[in-house]
This record gives sequence, structure tokens and C-alpha cells, in this order.
Amino acid sequence: MAEIIDLAPEFAEAWRGRDPFEAVAEIEGEVFRKVKSRRTFRFELNGKGYFAKVHHGVGYREIIKNLLRFKRPVLGAENEYNALLLLHQVGVDTMTSRAYGRRGKNPAKIESFLVTSELKNMTSLEDFCRDWPQNPPKFALRIGLTMRLASMVKTMHDTGMNHRDCYLCHFLLDNATAESANPHLYVIDLHRAEIRDRIPRRYRLKDVAGIYFSSLDIGLTKRDCFRFMKCYSGKSLRQTLRENGNFWRSVERAAKSLYRKEESRNKRRCIQR
Repeated sequence: MAEIIDLAPEFAEAWRGRDPFEAVAEIEGEVFRKVKSRRTFRFELNGKGYFAKVHHGVGYREIIKNLLRFKRPVLGAENEYNALLLLHQVGVDTMTSRAYGRRGKNPAKIESFLVTSELKNMTSLEDFCRDWPQNPPKFALRIGLTMRLASMVKTMHDTGMNHRDCYLCHFLLDNATAESANPHLYVIDLHRAEIRDRIPRRYRLKDVAGIYFSSLDIGLTKRDCFRFMKCYSGKSLRQTLRENGNFWRSVERAAKSLYRKEESRNKRRCIQR
């Protein structure tokens, strides 16, 4: 594949006459994650905040490992870049790409980067909902968050995109709407997202089970679950239980299985300490 470069005006100007891959590699900022094949960091340009993900070749070992597990390997920033473009087209709030580049033909050695505008004054839903069992939110906000979350996931899936890391921590609440009956959410961390013409049932199930799994400790009620189910299915509760009951039972089993595995891992960590 030929080299692809997509730069917003501020980066086209800042990197004029330079190799964008070299320019982004030389940026120093606050590092949030650094592994062998990827670095994620925050930096500023002209007084504005940005986040960058710089991907190096993942190597054949990583590709083979994923294929043996029947998983599609993530080769760089392309998945996330395409997911952002699609979500903006369909009206799901997310990050905004300001600089993207990809080069290389060898799948194991592809280089890429993605720079997005910083989302300010946000709180992850995981953090926001953490103390709900002790301090329940206002009823209108509880309904608003449930419906907004279900609507976003439904739109993603109906559009042909599955997240693959679909947990509360990857949905950010705009703090300015934290007391509103119409809260504003943004979905983030889309580097593993996949886009198809139609999402297979198992991938819909995995995303929805991820949401439910990460919500099990926040004091959900049956009515909360029913509201999510109605909004996600676009049907009455009676109809969705009749037509899609097996799906929702599978969601519950998958979520609780994940929860048990997480509890087991936490116990092992405590013993090792």
C-alpha cells in the first residue's frame, strides 16, 4: 500500500517540509502507554492539547499469535482512524483526527501514527459510576446515561462497527452535562475496532457483554437493564425478550463469566503480593 498522509491545517503548517513520521516521532510529551510496538502520549501545539499514538511494526510473532487465537491482528493506527471517520459520519461522538499517516507494505513492519484533539473536562463512566451503590445518581441522569450509552452502541453496531474493548472506561462523560437528563458521551480507544458490512452476532454479543460486565458493581437494577435492552433493540421489552431472548441470556452469561475471571485474577495478584 502506498504512503497515506492526512494532516489538518495546523499540522500541515507545523510539519511543512518535514517527513511527518519523523516529526511525530520526535515529539516529547506526557507518556500514557509505551509498549514495544506503540507509544501513546499527550502534547501541545500552539497552546492546544493533543494525543498521539505512534505505531511501529508489530512483528510476525504478534501476527501469528493473534491468528492462532482466531483474532484479527491490529497492525497500526488504521483501524482507529477509519473508525473515527465512520463514527463522525453517523453522528456518534468520539475523538477527532488531526493527523494520520501510514506507510509500508510488509504487514509486520507497517509504520503509522494518529493524532487526535484532546477531549477536555471529561470523566470516564467507570469513574463516574463507581460510587453509585453508596450515592445513587438522580433518576433522570440514570435514565439519560443508560439510553445514551445504548443508543451509541446500537448505532455503532448497526453501522457495521464493533469496538472490541467495549467497557465503561472507554466512554467519557462531558462533565458539563453530568447533572443533565441528556448527558453527553464520547467513545474512545478504538484501535482494535473492526468495520464490516454486517456485524456477526458473536461480536455484537462481546461488545454488549463488555458493557454489562463493567457495570456489575455499580448497582444496576433490572429496570436499568430493561431500558438498555429496549433502546439497543429498538423494540418493546416484550418483543425483544420474545425475539432476542437467547441473545440477552448469552450476554448475561458472558458478562458474569468475565466477572468471575477478573475476580480470580485479582485474587491471584493479592496472593502474589
